Amino acid sequence: MALRIRVDLAYDGTAFSGWAAQPGRRTVEGTLADALGTLLRASEPVRLTVAGRTDAGVHARGQVAHVDVDPDAWDRLRGRSTRPPEEAAATRLRGILPPDIGIRAVRRAPEGFDARFSAVQRRYRYRVCDDPARADPLRRHDTVLLRGPLDVDAMAAAARALLGLHDFAAFCRRRQGATTVRTLLDYRWERVADGTVQATVVADAFCHSMVRALVGAVVPVGEGRMPVPVPREVLEGRARDPRVKVMPPHGLSLEEVLYPPDGELAARALESRVRRVLPG
Repeated sequence: MALRIRVDLAYDGTAFSGWAAQPGRRTVEGTLADALGTLLRASEPVRLTVAGRTDAGVHARGQVAHVDVDPDAWDRLRGRSTRPPEEAAATRLRGILPPDIGIRAVRRAPEGFDARFSAVQRRYRYRVCDDPARADPLRRHDTVLLRGPLDVDAMAAAARALLGLHDFAAFCRRRQGATTVRTLLDYRWERVADGTVQATVVADAFCHSMVRALVGAVVPVGEGRMPVPVPREVLEGRARDPRVKVMPPHGLSLEEVLYPPDGELAARALESRVRRVLPG
């Protein structure tokens, strides 16, 4: 019986073609799977399941993945050391992986754990600089530069109107058979100490391009090009709207994935697999 291992990781998405493995492209999944295959001396490709499949250029500080491994191969990682194989795996992965992937922790997953389906919420951050004179060249890979000042209060008001359980079809790329019903738990804008304007976006789950579209719906409000009520009107329209532009990927980072207590992991995974619909 396979042993499930949880891997907590971070990465700079600048030089990756997203998370998902793609032939001929450098991806986070492909790079991590190759490293695990080397570590475990696997005869077959290592398969990973991830909490959030980030697009090309998107970063992560709090990504979570799981992998099912052969228990004997896992135990052999300790070698002659007395340290746990999880600790040995984390140390050796850090030596194999390139510097734009960081391993936070490696541990045995509790029973019922699924990195994707057991999650109860994901938190993203989006960074914008609206003053070219204060743009930090050292943050150019994780901050989007805009040319004019933003009205943060107006953006916050527009964002609040999108909270709750809704069909977010207007902000998602549709996929065959997939639901676009989500619960947006938090969406707020604030100006932080370094002068940048940051969005915090939290939901139980996100569909493809949803976060960058939500940001793209609200930034024009801050620029004065769109009234505060318009993003809510777009949401209620349930169709892609030409007024909403998907923002560049490099301003986005997956900051945190939260899970329920261990005893609720399996039930949460089953619940997440049920196709969601709006009440009534």
